Amino acid sequence: MWIFILAELLVFAIFFSSYAFARSGNVELFNHYQQTLNRNIGAANTVILLTGSLFVVLAVQAVKVGKLTQCRNWLLAGVGSGALFVILKSVEFADKFAQGISLSTNTFYMFYLSLTFFHFMHVILGMIILAAVAWKAQAGDYSAAEHTGVETGASYWHMVDLVWVVLFPLVYVIR
Repeated sequence: MWIFILAELLVFAIFFSSYAFARSGNVELFNHYQQTLNRNIGAANTVILLTGSLFVVLAVQAVKVGKLTQCRNWLLAGVGSGALFVILKSVEFADKFAQGISLSTNTFYMFYLSLTFFHFMHVILGMIILAAVAWKAQAGDYSAAEHTGVETGASYWHMVDLVWVVLFPLVYVIR
């Protein structure tokens, strides 16, 4: 899993570097269109994902003391935070698409849509992973002595959050 996570982080790093390079060549365009993004939704999504990470940390703590039901519940709360993120991001995407914005609108929107959609898909994968781990916790497949699967799922979820913590300021805030 660590190799997969590191590979994913490398892909996002390349994306972020490409964004920064393109932005440096056309600062005015990027600054102008960045103002069209909904920072409130972006900030809300940041809080939602970080809260989801807290839930996942609590799930890991619960399994380490053998509280599998609490572990499952915290993992499902993490899935719920992911669902809130997906809903808000979908509202944001729908607004842009309704305005006729697409990957070919301009360089800023090409990066915005590519980066945020790529991350969006990682959130969905993270939700699937957390749900599968919650299912296994409910089935009693983990214990205080053997909970590697919970920690592995948590590691993936934290990677998804880390990427958003970089993506949000880079695309929505930094001018």
